Amino acid sequence: WKHVEILDAKTREKLCFLDKVEPHATIAEIKNLFTKTHPQWYPARQSLRLDPKGKSLKDEDVLQKLPVGTTATLYFRDLGAQISWVTVFLTEYAGPLFIYLLFYFRVPFIYGHKYDFTSSRHTVVHLACICHSFHYVKRLLETLFVHRFSHGTMPLRNIFKNCTYYWGFAAWMAYYINHPLYTPPSKWPQTRVLPSWAFPPCETGARHLCGKEICQLGNFSIHMALRDLRPAGSKTRKIPYPTKNPFTWLFLLVSCPNYTYEVGSWIGFAIMTQCLPVALFSLVGFTQMTIWAKGKHRSYLKEFRDYPPLRMPIIPFLL
Repeated sequence: WKHVEILDAKTREKLCFLDKVEPHATIAEIKNLFTKTHPQWYPARQSLRLDPKGKSLKDEDVLQKLPVGTTATLYFRDLGAQISWVTVFLTEYAGPLFIYLLFYFRVPFIYGHKYDFTSSRHTVVHLACICHSFHYVKRLLETLFVHRFSHGTMPLRNIFKNCTYYWGFAAWMAYYINHPLYTPPSKWPQTRVLPSWAFPPCETGARHLCGKEICQLGNFSIHMALRDLRPAGSKTRKIPYPTKNPFTWLFLLVSCPNYTYEVGSWIGFAIMTQCLPVALFSLVGFTQMTIWAKGKHRSYLKEFRDYPPLRMPIIPFLL
């Protein structure tokens, strides 16, 4: 048997003393025991660590494998109110879908009374609505049926920041694209797309749509491949490799091709609409996804000694 004392990481006040804890007990089990004496701190709110300023212990860590004596001293930090990742994603993605449609259908009090429930005469406006709606419907369905989350919750306060980002940009883009005075590119649909791996040279505006949706399919393919790496209810991590699906072949060159495809999709949307808010959204998204990709790439290199050396985080051969 072992004894476990839990102290407040800030004040060093003793919060709990657990007597006769089994040596093979996990941190998750200790959290459940702690909750019995402090119900206000449910397991998802708890961060237990060996040092007040150290890293949080993982739920699967076993007590007897930690560098502690007969009496283990753990330090507690309150992570704050938590909310499930599924709820977060559904809220983040349902908002832009609904908000964009309000501007597309020109509901009252947006553009003026004479424009209420009118329709744009430009084809690109309708294509943009289809693309935007498809993107967020896809995200909602992936949240419900594809994604598997290694962490069940996130701090509740983050949902307000995330929703401000997604909902705010959706309203900004939709306002200009669906504005009665909006005019598409002067040569649309004859605008030439700049050559790239995702957008081959073409002469018709319809190819803008094609390039964007190819990236959407690529993004979905990567999400499915990542899902298949982790069995349901497991936190197993493996090196992702290309499959028979050609969209996954990008794994040969980058660690996070889902982000690569996501950026490509929004670049295609920006080119198709030539709307400044879309371009800024693409830039901000690219910056954030680059940070995430670099972090995941470093994690792969640290965890797997045989990780493919040619891969870059998000852009082949560059970044």
